[in-house]
Amino acid sequence: MLELVKAGGWLMVPIIICSVLAAAICIERLWTLKPSRIAPRHTLAMVWGWLKKGELDSKRMKELRQGSPLGEILAAVLVNHRRGREAMKASVEETAGQVLHEMERYLTALGTVAAIAPLLGLLGTVIGMIEVFNVIRFEGTGDPNQLAGGISEALITTATGISVAIPALIFHRFLTRRVDDLVLTMEQEANKLVELLNADDEQQEAS
Repeated sequence: MLELVKAGGWLMVPIIICSVLAAAICIERLWTLKPSRIAPRHTLAMVWGWLKKGELDSKRMKELRQGSPLGEILAAVLVNHRRGREAMKASVEETAGQVLHEMERYLTALGTVAAIAPLLGLLGTVIGMIEVFNVIRFEGTGDPNQLAGGISEALITTATGISVAIPALIFHRFLTRRVDDLVLTMEQEANKLVELLNADDEQQEAS
């Protein structure tokens, strides 16, 4: 491994840094964006149960907000309950936007790594080829085997850069899709709560 790094030249250093950064982001985001952490099942049923039993006090609201991003959105709906349906829906959109911003943390950096890693590799190859052609210019072609070895070393950075970029790009797409799916799920759950509260209000008015 060390020989490979030496053969690739100094541009292998930022490529390796990119690989470490990408791996760290992927591990952190995969853990953070677990569906069970973002939108736990039965959260809506739990909240509705509290409401019907009259157990939704400030302590429960704090527990709901801190429990998960879905709980944070549902809490925003409950806070705006008395202001009407439109206010509740507006609170869903506003809070979901804040949650989305938090969920997308580091994904831009991961996408940047996927974009620049092959460019760094290509730059290393170009620099290596320039050095090879300088040798040819001043010393002639010499030993073809030695020349081929110099060219192969120049291509190491490109191969390494692409090897870093491919998994980074795959995980970037995968995590972006997961974020979109989770946000959609949370908005659907919040809208269900809006409709339940609205129907309950209408039933109370009718009775």
